[in-house]
Amino acid sequence: MTQEEINSTNWSQSVAGVCLKEGKVLLARHTYGSGNGKLIIPGGYVKFGEVPEETLVREYLEETGVRVKAGRLLGIRFSAKDWYAVFAAEYVEGEARSDGDENSEVVWMDVEEALKDETVPGLTKTMIEQALKETGFELTPYQTTKQGNFLYVGR
Repeated sequence: MTQEEINSTNWSQSVAGVCLKEGKVLLARHTYGSGNGKLIIPGGYVKFGEVPEETLVREYLEETGVRVKAGRLLGIRFSAKDWYAVFAAEYVEGEARSDGDENSEVVWMDVEEALKDETVPGLTKTMIEQALKETGFELTPYQTTKQGNFLYVGR
């Protein structure tokens, strides 16, 4: 990671996404930190000036070679120092591949297998289960004096 990338990253905001396609979920085997060796949903840190949905699209493409579109918000975790948001990641195009850096492999795994696999952490399993429910929060426009304002509301 370059110094410019380090300086442009908001280390207190991160996102991830659950991409489901034909009964499979896209997972990446992490290569560092507490997730080292685990199969997790792809994601990463928000850059300054980026909205979370843009981060999801960028991180997915960088880490997996797969282009996605951010869908509904599945869950969000807050702490005193940061937040982590998880979206449904709608598959657009691309062949899954490892980035050779942050992950050692990227796989389409059968959803039921992923929910039983010991190398898939609990948070990833919970978010897969939430994505399967097809509920969450939808991006919705609202009336204001400014144009282009949206918020997520439950459905």
